[in-house]
Amino acid sequence: MPPEIQPNVDFWRHVYGVWSRGQVAFHDDEHMGVIYEVARLPGPIYDGDTAYQKDWIRSRTNYYKDRLSTLERRLASGESLSPADKELLAKFEKAGGKHAIYGAAERVRSQRGLRERFRRGVEISGRYDQHFREVMRANGVPEDLAYLPHVESSFQTNARSSVGAAGVWQFMPGTGRLYNMDVNGTLDERLDPILCADGAARYLSDAYRKLRSWPLAITSYNHGVGGMTNAKAQYGDDIGRIVKDYDGKSFKFASRNFYAEFIAAREVARNAQRYFPEGVRYESPWPHDRIVLRGSMPADHVARHYGVSTGTLAKLNLHWRDPAADSRALLPSGSTVWLPAGSTRRVASQPPAYSPPVMIARSEPERTIAAPAPKPELVLARAEPRKPVVSKPAQAVRVSATSAQPKGKLIKVAAVSAPKYHVVKPQETLYRVATLNGISVETLRKLNKMGPNDNNIRPGQKLKVGV
Repeated sequence: MPPEIQPNVDFWRHVYGVWSRGQVAFHDDEHMGVIYEVARLPGPIYDGDTAYQKDWIRSRTNYYKDRLSTLERRLASGESLSPADKELLAKFEKAGGKHAIYGAAERVRSQRGLRERFRRGVEISGRYDQHFREVMRANGVPEDLAYLPHVESSFQTNARSSVGAAGVWQFMPGTGRLYNMDVNGTLDERLDPILCADGAARYLSDAYRKLRSWPLAITSYNHGVGGMTNAKAQYGDDIGRIVKDYDGKSFKFASRNFYAEFIAAREVARNAQRYFPEGVRYESPWPHDRIVLRGSMPADHVARHYGVSTGTLAKLNLHWRDPAADSRALLPSGSTVWLPAGSTRRVASQPPAYSPPVMIARSEPERTIAAPAPKPELVLARAEPRKPVVSKPAQAVRVSATSAQPKGKLIKVAAVSAPKYHVVKPQETLYRVATLNGISVETLRKLNKMGPNDNNIRPGQKLKVGV
């Protein structure tokens, strides 16, 4: 954390852990250490602002704009300054030098506190934190990237942005598809926090590989790798100089502050007991069972097999859209289904293959269709009675008796352990391969004699995933 962004981090630390939803900070949007006032919002406090509160915020913003315009005019004309003017000027000189005051009237911004929302996000994070950290480790990126949803969504699973981003990790539809998520009329895997975490980890891994800087890679989550590549071309890896001086076309307030927000969120979440002395009740870790379907089938087919209701499954599977939840559309092969905890111990098998019901149309009463005459070539001569055919089991077998064995005796069959392999596809990670095959990353590493921190796999590689 370079000194240039320390004021930004302090500002967001107050937003997340100090200022309540009923407080509004009026500040300079470039020099974040310049805070004009932290005022109490009038009227009842809701998530959104009432019309009266919006008018009040607009009035206070205009008040500070007028004060700053007057101060700038007095400085330009050499007029004497009031004590209040001198105090305000001193804030800018400390934050950005004697010229920082110029243009300040156009930089007045208001920010409501998010303390209550952030505290609730910390509680919800208990549900997902250990899963997110496992995903980050499996993708070879820092575990603390699991704090990123505090910035993106405060762990609100139904969060949606005005530009189309969705879910805890706030993926855009195109980016989700790029990282192997189903985003269509049946499924939207951006809405499943654990499934989407893998995409987020892979995005951040790709960004770091291109930018070679974690502050830049994290900022790219908001600004894009291309934008941060341009910033790096001008200022190198120095996130402090980039935040202070980079003037990219879309590098605005949100992008400039994204890394500082992440550092502040990490600080508050790691020290929740200090910031929220009233107490934090962490939710229990996500306990539910996960299966990956081997074939396409409707939700009610899965529900019947495990003896649960489709409504119960729909509540667990946040990525199901309405056609999937009410069984109008088939869940595709390879998709994840979450089940109530203990379901796979109670019913160890996968759902059987699904065959859609055959609809037989009634023939019209007045029409008579003559049966076709049998074709001569299909009439077979009576043959000798067939011997019974014994179907082979699915796994490889070895016959332990010879053909000379007396009739009527059973033939002993010994099962052979045949290795099961997975061929790595483009964009697949160690975590995704393990998930698709129902094993842990640690087991996958052991089966393939990989080191405990080895995450390197390549498209076309043949990995052993079981027997």
